[in-house]
Amino acid sequence: MPYHDYTAAKAALLSLTRTAAADLGPQGITVNMLSGGLLRTTDASAATPEAVFDLIAQSTPLRRVTTPEEFADAVLFFASPWSRAVTGQNLVVDGGLVRD
Repeated sequence: MPYHDYTAAKAALLSLTRTAAADLGPQGITVNMLSGGLLRTTDASAATPEAVFDLIAQSTPLRRVTTPEEFADAVLFFASPWSRAVTGQNLVVDGGLVRD
């Protein structure tokens, strides 16, 4: 099934992230993006069949589907001083399913 609307929106968000990072960097403001893929289990994925989660888990190096708590850990990283030199980036938090 094609996801033209989703992929176009994701590309636009990445472009906005990079442009905003370049514009705001001189003021010391960092701008980053996080991409999570299918997370286990959220309101958005509640109707996802277990077989789909199993298929995704088998396709990741970690052999599991990322949880909302694990995704939140990445959000906390960007909210912390440890990310102060990171800007204009997209961090994919999906257990290694997408390999950029």
